[in-house]
Amino acid sequence: MSEVFKNKGWRVVMAGIGVNLALGILYTWSIFKSSIKQSIESGAEGAFNWDMSSLNDPYAVCCLFFAFSMILAGKCQDKFGPRITVFIGGILVGTGFIWISQTTEYLSWIIGFGVIVGAGIGFGYSAATPPALKWFPPAKTGLIAGLVVSGFGLASVYISPLAKYLLGTWGLQSSMLFFGISFLVVVCGLSLFMINPPPEYTPENNNSNNRTDKKTAAEPCDYKPSEMFKTKKFYTLWLIYFIGAGAGLMVIGSVAGMAKQSMGEYAFLVVATMAVGNAGGRIIAGLLLDKIGGNKTLMFMLTTQALIMFACVFIIGGENTNTFALVFLVTFIGFCYGTNLSIFPSFTKNFWGLKNFGTNYGIMFTAWGTGGFVMSRFSQMLQSSTGSYTYSFIAAGIILLAGTALVSTLKEKREKQTGFLKTLVTQ
Repeated sequence: MSEVFKNKGWRVVMAGIGVNLALGILYTWSIFKSSIKQSIESGAEGAFNWDMSSLNDPYAVCCLFFAFSMILAGKCQDKFGPRITVFIGGILVGTGFIWISQTTEYLSWIIGFGVIVGAGIGFGYSAATPPALKWFPPAKTGLIAGLVVSGFGLASVYISPLAKYLLGTWGLQSSMLFFGISFLVVVCGLSLFMINPPPEYTPENNNSNNRTDKKTAAEPCDYKPSEMFKTKKFYTLWLIYFIGAGAGLMVIGSVAGMAKQSMGEYAFLVVATMAVGNAGGRIIAGLLLDKIGGNKTLMFMLTTQALIMFACVFIIGGENTNTFALVFLVTFIGFCYGTNLSIFPSFTKNFWGLKNFGTNYGIMFTAWGTGGFVMSRFSQMLQSSTGSYTYSFIAAGIILLAGTALVSTLKEKREKQTGFLKTLVTQ
């Protein structure tokens, strides 16, 4: 790979991380939710007037529209390129936040945050990873995917304290206006750096000493969505993604509320530490995927996440929550959840190719949104009726173990790849 092309490739990676650092505001919802809850409880004039069981609804709808807009966004990315797709995403996210800054109405927040912001995140997120992968050889698929999506997970590290400050100083509505204008400018600006390599470009394979299995190389590698639907792997992977993502999003959407009792006004710090785990999981999973493969990585992460969920029953579900234990557990829940966002793009690319990757992964990503919608809504209903997250953690742990069993049925198709150390040496 020439130095010029290598620099362009890393420029696209950095721009993709930047886009995701903005769009990752989704993971800060629990802080906004706490502010809305306080407004409802105050009963003041002009305050929010929602049913407590509906507090997670804008977040759940946002997850759903984020996921399903990825199909349209993927087609847009495949046809018109990442620059236009990310630009559209920036316009939608900015517009959605500006909309909700002007209202406290439940339906307006469902439309503004749930539908418009959700669709905008889908457009921006869908076009951040594919161009980055196209600039690098297959041996770096996990590493590059992990780096780009880490921005989305890491966003709460800076957005959480910023949101806490803005909410305390300006109030919820003005804070939403600030985020709307900021992300409109940032995402649309970074979209200018999102470009695909020229058609004749072939990334230099830094794994030339490794032998690719001839049978694997002979198999068709570029599937259309209609062809992908005919494979059993698609439905198995979709269900596993639903489980892994849904369980993680259930906690992410409520983590500030969980931490409120033991940490008070500093509960936002748990959101930030979870973000570090979330981003770290995406990068580490990418590295493990390159070294040991997606199946082993996914089985390990799902099993670990299930065990942590069961541990939460005794630590977070109890009356007296230990602050250190809370931070530790939610950070590793974020870590395990984040691995999904590296593993499943890599699975999609390795099983069905890069040519229709945008559309194919958009379809696969509906599992993420459906899981987030179902699990976060279900969790909020259980918590509202019982006053505890105990049953939510038990249910999540059980389905995560079921997901682990499903992974064992997959036969992985991938090129033999280098580990992290060799990748660094050969860069």
